[in-house]
Amino acid sequence: MRPTFHMQLINGPFEDPGLFVSFAFEKKALLFDLGELYKLSAKDLLKVTHVFVSHTHIDHFVGFDRLLRIILGRDKTIKMFGPSGFIANVEGKLNAYTWNLIKDHKLIIEVTEIHQDVLKKKTYSCSQGLLPGIIQPDEPFSGQIVKEPGFSVFTDFLDHKTISLGFRLEEKFHVNMIKEKMDELGLPPGPWINKFKQALYEKKDHASIFKVSEDKSFSLGYLSNVIANISPGQKIAYITDVVYNKDTCRKMINLSKDVNILFIESAFLDEDRAIAAKKYHLTAAQAGKIARMAAARDLKVFHFSARYMHSGHLLIDEAMQAFENM
Repeated sequence: MRPTFHMQLINGPFEDPGLFVSFAFEKKALLFDLGELYKLSAKDLLKVTHVFVSHTHIDHFVGFDRLLRIILGRDKTIKMFGPSGFIANVEGKLNAYTWNLIKDHKLIIEVTEIHQDVLKKKTYSCSQGLLPGIIQPDEPFSGQIVKEPGFSVFTDFLDHKTISLGFRLEEKFHVNMIKEKMDELGLPPGPWINKFKQALYEKKDHASIFKVSEDKSFSLGYLSNVIANISPGQKIAYITDVVYNKDTCRKMINLSKDVNILFIESAFLDEDRAIAAKKYHLTAAQAGKIARMAAARDLKVFHFSARYMHSGHLLIDEAMQAFENM
């Protein structure tokens, strides 16, 4: 089956962290962290609908300007999420520029700041000059920050001597189209497929009529039974910049439980764990142990310290050995 999420670490393991997740057959993508983005094309960045920033150290937030530069003149809404202080961080970026010629632009930026029990929101619209922005009503927070028809995102607070958010992305369920059955019914690929999947995600009445084209309509239940193979959705976790202790270990395991892939930093070798603790980062062995304890199916490590510039394979080997319990 073709997966819904296509995932790639944006940069090499010694460069700025960041994960790009695009959706199959849709012009939609998610960004986890905003380090340098120049390895992503403008076409990729124009797909981005949601951005999740773990914290605003420069290597996790410097790419904000690049993203804004690409999307500025577009008719779209982009949703951004970050920890306490994130709204001020975004406004600091926006205040660096002069915005006197943008009121005919249609871009809207929705910024959500995540606190222990509340989500604080502010919206910035080009039509209103971006700044000062409009404060939105607070919303309660208990772990989930995004609930779309097809996917959800969860977060928790990790310790990097500041708050660093860890994230979990879950697909509701996976709909794989059966081409042979589509051919038998004379149904060509097209935009209707995404509309069909959306109807399933939204749990529309299976007795309702779904229109594929002007001359082809079927009950939603019939199409679901004949041309769709429905299976459990993908799950991934993204964790970076966190010290290893009892509390963060518990939180990391919870975020990573049974994921298909855990993307996690592995900054230091375990022989240098005292340095890792001082700098509030993980060792490769700790990252592998978290993945094993969370029963993750696969492990991808990144965000290596420059002290291992010519021996990055040692970090990968150590993490995989701990993951596989060798």
